[in-house]
Amino acid sequence: MPAKTPLPDSWNAQLGAEFDADYMHQLRAFLAAEKAAHKVIYPHSSHWFRAFELTRCRRSRW
Repeated sequence: MPAKTPLPDSWNAQLGAEFDADYMHQLRAFLAAEKAAHKVIYPHSSHWFRAFELTRCRRSRW
């Protein structure tokens, strides 16, 4: 089972491993650098995974 992520459990089971991918580590580093430079990032980090909270995994198409 993938590590715990900011995704709801149903999505984490399907996509959780992506959080360990190289591109995701690069994205995190980039966003941290932008935040450290006081740049505005949209949407706010508290909303980055909101779509996954509002949509059940079983109701989406793969």
